[in-house]
Amino acid sequence: MRSINPEERIVTLDKAAELREQALHDGKRFILTNGCFDLLHRGHLTYLRESAETGDFLCVAVNSDASVRELKGDDRPLNPEYDRAYALASLRCVDAVFVFPGPRLANEITLLKPDIYTKAGDYSIDSLEPTEKAALLDSGVDIRFLSFVSGKSTTSLIERMRSDG
Repeated sequence: MRSINPEERIVTLDKAAELREQALHDGKRFILTNGCFDLLHRGHLTYLRESAETGDFLCVAVNSDASVRELKGDDRPLNPEYDRAYALASLRCVDAVFVFPGPRLANEITLLKPDIYTKAGDYSIDSLEPTEKAALLDSGVDIRFLSFVSGKSTTSLIERMRSDG
């Protein structure tokens, strides 16, 4: 079994673009997904594994700490961006991770032009953020909505922790 060095998988956006070009050159399907990934849970893990199975190279864009606060409130994130990126980069199904300033991924989508973009099944084409949706459609990306594990979310975990203690 191969050893994983998570630090080698945490890259800059420029490096992600190089990896995308290499995938294109090698005839590999480049998958992009994104999120806060504040507390990894079964829902995240199921979704990331399924994302990886849609193509050949999975790149995960992680919201910066500032963008998580903007999206989720001042009490988030619970884990800083590097720690969230490190956790994701430790997973065998993830090939590369980069932190984006966010809160939206439209510029990164336009730059990377992934072959496949995945989102969890609690999203639909109509619920995608408009600038991200436009970037995906303009780039001709294959958009896929994957399984959603009901009852498994960071918000529900935080609520349970607060109510239990």
